[in-house]
Amino acid sequence: MGNSRVKFPWNTTQPNQKPNSQPNLKSNPNSSPFTLICPTKNPSNTCSSRPSPFLNTSLSPASPPTPLASLKQTCPDYFRWIHEDLRPWASTGITREMLGRAAPHAAFRLIIVDGHPYIHIYHHVYQTRDIFTIWGILQLLRRYPGRVPDLDLMFNCEDTPVVHAINDQSPPPLFRYCKDDTTLDIVFPDWSFWGWPEVNIMPWERQADELREANERLPWRKREPYAYWKGNPDVARTRGDLMKCNVTTMNDWEARLFRVNWAKEGRQKFKGANLAKQCTYRYKIYIEGNAWSVSEKYIIGCDSPTLYVQSRFQDFVSRGLRPGLHYWPIPQDDKCRAIKQAVEWGNAHPLEMEAIGKEGSSFIHDQLHMNIVYDYMLHLLTEYSKLLTFKPTKPEEAMDLCLESVACPFQGKIRDSLMESMSMEATNDSEPCSLPSAFGPSELKELLMEKTSDGTKKVVESIIMKSNGGDRSDANYEIIKVFLLFGLYLVFNFFV
Repeated sequence: MGNSRVKFPWNTTQPNQKPNSQPNLKSNPNSSPFTLICPTKNPSNTCSSRPSPFLNTSLSPASPPTPLASLKQTCPDYFRWIHEDLRPWASTGITREMLGRAAPHAAFRLIIVDGHPYIHIYHHVYQTRDIFTIWGILQLLRRYPGRVPDLDLMFNCEDTPVVHAINDQSPPPLFRYCKDDTTLDIVFPDWSFWGWPEVNIMPWERQADELREANERLPWRKREPYAYWKGNPDVARTRGDLMKCNVTTMNDWEARLFRVNWAKEGRQKFKGANLAKQCTYRYKIYIEGNAWSVSEKYIIGCDSPTLYVQSRFQDFVSRGLRPGLHYWPIPQDDKCRAIKQAVEWGNAHPLEMEAIGKEGSSFIHDQLHMNIVYDYMLHLLTEYSKLLTFKPTKPEEAMDLCLESVACPFQGKIRDSLMESMSMEATNDSEPCSLPSAFGPSELKELLMEKTSDGTKKVVESIIMKSNGGDRSDANYEIIKVFLLFGLYLVFNFFV
């Protein structure tokens, strides 16, 4: 499968960077306590050389893992979607033929045999998405040595999901970062958890700490009383439509929207794109881009209520977010009016709206820290491996994969980000959380319904009714009761 002559995308030197010239090269001393042992020539071919301390050696298999089903602490509820993602193959299993049909869509193929990873690169991808995704999988192997089972998978690093149901044929199993209601792609945590250096986004552990500090510096009620969004509106029609809600001399929809110019931000060293410094508005808007947007966790983690524009895309964690509890839903077809309604209602009911912001932010910080992200990866890969109808083996075209082969070719921000995300991790002595059972049919139907247009409309109506002292049926009952009593009074006086 694929072209065996294709080299690692990280085999080439990055723009404005020089190849490594020292065999023992450490990254930014403030970012990592580890030292990489990198060769002076062909830095990507390092897995057979002397391993760096604490690096290659930690990928070797450990003692047999404890059966995951016997573990006590239960994973967050959104882990239950793992069963749904893998349901298309539950009755058939995953064959080599199915895997082969996924290859034309894949950026790389990952094989793990006896705890050792191998990789076959099919094509280059945008920026360093594949590098940081693969790096994250290597950190999983470090974190849970001996627990990641033998497997063989295909991974696509693009935005838009592509796997659709095929009549009388099992779909090809393909991992990626998101899916929608019509696709069957297998959802995996995105690359930004380990950093996105091209836009100056730090590894999630550190970025989350900065968001928490920003939340403490500026309490919610002291923030600007508007809805804020900053991004590229040109990547999707819905974002262009959102820009119509910006303040003008004619209209004020209570939104403050800003177009980002990444070239300009880069020249200014991304000072204007600091995510923690954007937690200064009472409301943050989330809206999809070409597909789901990486910005989701940074927006919701700000303590400001998220005005979440209805999206057909889901990443692995957004399916655990509940409208009305973790965010305020905004319909696609009536954004401006809905944003204005949310902001005005929230400013008039600060206690209730602040609670939504806190609930969403707590979800992100408590149920999306790196310990849980790694547990999600472990459970997903474990359940996936159970479906394989064949024993994974190393293909001839695959190359050895190790931490040095990924990190050694890079310097600067990319190296710093890789090393920093690794320095936060070590072999985890604690047990992973226990995977909860699959959803029942009625549970799944309810979850899907509440995120439809009708469902989100009912959620907003319910929030507003409760703030007015009860639901509409109670109010109507009281009005009818008053009229009946008044009628009885008139009848009584007429006969007396």
